[in-house]
Amino acid sequence: MKSNKLPLLFLWTLGLFAFVCLPWTALPDLGWGEVWWAWFTHRELISGGQFFISQPMDWASVLPIGFLLSAMGVALPTGRRQFFWLASGGGLGSIGLVLIALLLGAKAQSPWGVGPLVCVLVFGMLLATGLARWGAFRADAWSAGAVILIAGFLFLFVAYPLGVALIAAFYDEQAHFSVLALWLRLSDERVWSLGCLFGQVSCGAAWNTLWMASTVAVGTTLLGTLLALFAQRTGLRNGGVAQGSLKVLALLPIITPPFVVGLGLVLLFGRAGVVNQLLEWALDITPTRWFYGAIGIWTAQMFAFTPIAYLIMRGVVQGIAPSLEEAAQTLGANRWQVFRTVTLPLLKPGIANAILIGFIESMSDFGNPIVVGGSFSVLATDIFFAIVGAQFDPGRAAGLAWLLTLFALLVFGLQRWVLGQQRFVTVSGKGESGLTALLPNGLSRLTWVLATPWLAITMLIYLFAFAGGFVKTWGRDYTLTLQHFQTAFGWTVTEFGWMWSGTAWNSLWTTLKLSSISAPISALLGLVIAWVLARQIFYGRRWFEFSAMLAFAIPGTVLGVSYVMAFNVPPIELTGTGTLIVLCFVFRNLPVGVRAGSATFEQLDKSLEEASSMLNASTPQTLYYLLLPLLRPALIAALVYSFVRSMTTVSAVIFLVTAENDLATTYILGRVGNGDYGVALAYCTVLMVLMSVIVALIHQFVGERDLGRRVVLP
Repeated sequence: MKSNKLPLLFLWTLGLFAFVCLPWTALPDLGWGEVWWAWFTHRELISGGQFFISQPMDWASVLPIGFLLSAMGVALPTGRRQFFWLASGGGLGSIGLVLIALLLGAKAQSPWGVGPLVCVLVFGMLLATGLARWGAFRADAWSAGAVILIAGFLFLFVAYPLGVALIAAFYDEQAHFSVLALWLRLSDERVWSLGCLFGQVSCGAAWNTLWMASTVAVGTTLLGTLLALFAQRTGLRNGGVAQGSLKVLALLPIITPPFVVGLGLVLLFGRAGVVNQLLEWALDITPTRWFYGAIGIWTAQMFAFTPIAYLIMRGVVQGIAPSLEEAAQTLGANRWQVFRTVTLPLLKPGIANAILIGFIESMSDFGNPIVVGGSFSVLATDIFFAIVGAQFDPGRAAGLAWLLTLFALLVFGLQRWVLGQQRFVTVSGKGESGLTALLPNGLSRLTWVLATPWLAITMLIYLFAFAGGFVKTWGRDYTLTLQHFQTAFGWTVTEFGWMWSGTAWNSLWTTLKLSSISAPISALLGLVIAWVLARQIFYGRRWFEFSAMLAFAIPGTVLGVSYVMAFNVPPIELTGTGTLIVLCFVFRNLPVGVRAGSATFEQLDKSLEEASSMLNASTPQTLYYLLLPLLRPALIAALVYSFVRSMTTVSAVIFLVTAENDLATTYILGRVGNGDYGVALAYCTVLMVLMSVIVALIHQFVGERDLGRRVVLP
């Protein structure tokens, strides 16, 4: 019994130490990370205890009361009697402090320091332990703590900033709160017009967005599934040229800035593109702007988002148990019957998750619509221009963001309805030595027919982007040169050593540093959330899952603006710091880890964890030693996606960068804006090479999941 009290006593002591000794405020001229050691160098900073003594009746009084209540729980023997005291003290300390701080907002004199941060975390863990003592979360304090802390993070860094931004939709031009203002913005003809059905150029932005997102989601999922089957079920030899080429080419669209795909397609199909020039030369067809519009957006998004579906589906295809397919074959089923009745139904969770990701990705993308959209308007571009355009109407942008949130909620609910209560367990504790079934001949040929041209066109697009950095001026002077690389990444040797003279070094180092910090946090946090959703049952579980997906549904521009609005004032003042960019990266990319992990958890039998628990393994031990090796495909997908999207994102951070924290994509956009395409394409080439190496290292470090299954060659 004594040993069970030690963690509680340590937590309580840590919280009291933070309240009495650690700095409660931060100096305005210090970066947020510097407050960790500012206490030792700036005597004007005070602790929470000193603040309470000077103003005993202020809001800080919730903390001493919380400490007293939770101390009663720490003193009691382990059991259900502790619940009331731990839950009361922890709940009052954590929830009360956060709510009061948010209510104070800009009225606070200075931003929070490290003291209240530690106190909130400690009180949250005390609350979780109390709920576990009561019997919630299967009496597992670790699971309860994971749910409560993650819920707190999702509220603070997703729901709260988005709420601050979206509330602007209810204010009219005179800054008066009015529900009618939201209705007028949402009922605008530019949003819901059906003019495309009556001879006009296009319909309203809402219909265009729904049509584009639906077709892209279905198309990317279908192509991603065929690519996954092509890689795993057509007898391609592991480590062979075909498998290696597929991995590299399938990842190219997600390791480059989003506008590279659109730019490459313009060089191919634009008015002055290669295809139009060939048609004019061969058939005397006058070049037009036929590619700009819906067809251009759809094509660009298909090439940009198919790799995400492929990464998700590859892990799901790998997880299908060969014994199930062998059983069907033993009963006389041919290959088509096995695929239709066994393989395809077991792909359901992956397909549903891939469709959801594809829908939200397409709906929130604004880079490709800006490059190749022409007059075809979608909600994301309308929001972007409402914020940064000449009209500057944040209220309209917030109203359109409400629509995107509603669409995301509807497709999320549809996905849950389709899956229902069906089970898709294919990985159990039993050994699997069976042979994975090959695809039917017709389907195998179809995967070859579709995968080969897709990979070839992908290679062509990136060859154009790669070559653009090595010529003087694309379209006019194709003389080979390295001047663009020298401008961006040049270095010189002086008497004082190496000097990084290139103009792009600062943005590259900053982007690498912030992305390297955010990627593992985002991947691991996403997998923990997936585990919580798959293995824990608690009140509000559906809203918990939707909150984790919410940052993905909102356009990156709105998310970035919401972060600026929410964290520009005390008590959490982060604007202009690298910390805010890291947080934006983490929660923007979090849903991929959640969905990839959820698709994999659907295949893992709960008996694996039950067996581990019976052997007295703790929850962290079960996660690390048992589940993590089986989650390697999902971990790779989350790590790769989180890192490369952090390296290449534009919209979510365009308002967060500063001179000290300039990023690669903002540097490239600046060069494009100045018409210096050579340096921009040279930077894109460096990013492609660099991230290809890093992705390969991630695969090498994490490794492949070994399910002990053999593959039969045709």
